[in-house]
Amino acid sequence: MPKKILTFFNKELNGINEAALLLGGFAFLSQLLGLLRDRMLASAIGPGPILDIYYAAFRVPDFLYISIASLASVTVLLPFLMDRIKGDDSNKKARIFLNNVFSAYMLFMMLASLIVAILMPYIAQYIAPGFSPSQIHSLVITSRIMLLSPIFIGLSNLIGSVTQLFKNFFIFSLSPIFYNFGILFGIIVLYPKFGVYGLAYGVIFGAIMHLFIQVPVVLGHGLFPKVTFKINWQEILQVMKLSLPRTLALSCNSLAFIVLIAMASTLKEGSISLFTFSYNLQSVPVGIIGISYSVAAFPVLVRSFSMNEMDKFIEHIIGTAKQIIFWTLPIIALIAVLRAQIVRVILGANAFSWADTRLTAAAIALFIVSLATQSLVLLFVRGYYAASKTKKPLIVNVFSSFMVIIFAYIILAVFKNFPNTLSILESILRVKNVAGTTMLALPLAYALGSILNFFLIWTLFKVDFLKKGNPMLVRTFFESLLGAITMGATAYLSLNFWSNIFNLDTFIGIFLQGLLSGVLGIAVGILVLFLIKNQQLLDITKALSHKFYRSRIVIPEQGDL
Repeated sequence: MPKKILTFFNKELNGINEAALLLGGFAFLSQLLGLLRDRMLASAIGPGPILDIYYAAFRVPDFLYISIASLASVTVLLPFLMDRIKGDDSNKKARIFLNNVFSAYMLFMMLASLIVAILMPYIAQYIAPGFSPSQIHSLVITSRIMLLSPIFIGLSNLIGSVTQLFKNFFIFSLSPIFYNFGILFGIIVLYPKFGVYGLAYGVIFGAIMHLFIQVPVVLGHGLFPKVTFKINWQEILQVMKLSLPRTLALSCNSLAFIVLIAMASTLKEGSISLFTFSYNLQSVPVGIIGISYSVAAFPVLVRSFSMNEMDKFIEHIIGTAKQIIFWTLPIIALIAVLRAQIVRVILGANAFSWADTRLTAAAIALFIVSLATQSLVLLFVRGYYAASKTKKPLIVNVFSSFMVIIFAYIILAVFKNFPNTLSILESILRVKNVAGTTMLALPLAYALGSILNFFLIWTLFKVDFLKKGNPMLVRTFFESLLGAITMGATAYLSLNFWSNIFNLDTFIGIFLQGLLSGVLGIAVGILVLFLIKNQQLLDITKALSHKFYRSRIVIPEQGDL
């Protein structure tokens, strides 16, 4: 009997691995285009006043998107639609529900956007207190243009619930890709004509394409929503009640980010751009690993908890946590070693200088320290959501977001009053004699807040769910750490070897140096993990041997603008 139970656990855990691999594949394709977008911005414009305005202009529309549009997210709407699609007149019930949500969403979003557009001259002074009057003027106009983007992307996520209901996952996964196409169009075609406003027009064009790529599918199912003046507010309140904790948590993260951008605006020109570039780069592995595994595990966790099978619930949580640790620790080591090559290959062209490369690489090194904790937090928060316990993760997230701001203020004050501390950090990260290193306080604060967030949520999770004792994560941690150290050390030694062979003043030289060092480091690390018979490596190998691309999944909607 125990053997049968273990076999069943392994089967479901393998299913999580397979779903995570498919989700990670979709995320990787989307992230590739996002990296191309950042490269175009870095090379065509470069860190400076224009990109600072552009990135600062995202903050208020992004906050609106997270605060209002996420109330009608795919994750929230899909269960409601599945419930209504059953039985007679199923399409009619689903259509009425969508009309209600659509009408309420348009009412709230249009009203909020109008109010924010009017107040934008006042809000802008708090978003970027370090900007000059002319920059504030440009920020106001750019933000007003971008206020259209949360409307379109929110609507896209709303109808995306229909796309995923009928398992049109490929179409839904194309939305963020078309969004980035629109931004690229803005960079290449519109920016030369309209300046920073052209970049904003590109965002709107991308948001429209994000929506319209799904319209034919939804029309085909006869479920495209329409405005109704007879809104069933009871249904809307049910949706809001379910989504509110998640929305509040995301809103707090967005507010913390707004404050960090405001701080960056008071530092050296270009600090907002470099901070955003480094944040975007560190978000790639978080999206591919952390989000993919937590989303893949969520349906299994919900089913286990709803059936009161707590042993299975814990087994799935711990099994998924082991996989996250297995992936993230080696990636931390590789990115820490190859950060300069990664940044130079992805961003380093034309207007993006070597000094910009070094400073961005240093910021990534600080961000990436919290990769494992960021990813694990996503998992444990979904564990709480699966158990319908949303209060504690909300409180922890609010507190941690607040602490990110406090950490940033403290670290900036320490750097200012005790310059030797900044000098030590510059030496560790190899950015001595690079201007603008004070900006490193912001990614450091974010990483500390993320680590604090993990330890708080993990402590509470153990008390609430692991009352029989601590799970055996220690072996996985040390085996993954051994693999990470091996990969990092091999890659580091390889860098020196390849530097004598390739011309590092060229793109191809830097690319080959980083690529070959990374590949060699990964190969040696995998060999070590294989020799010690690491269970997570065996699980991944088994998942890859199956047709994981046929897994039935729900693809998460776009997390921010």
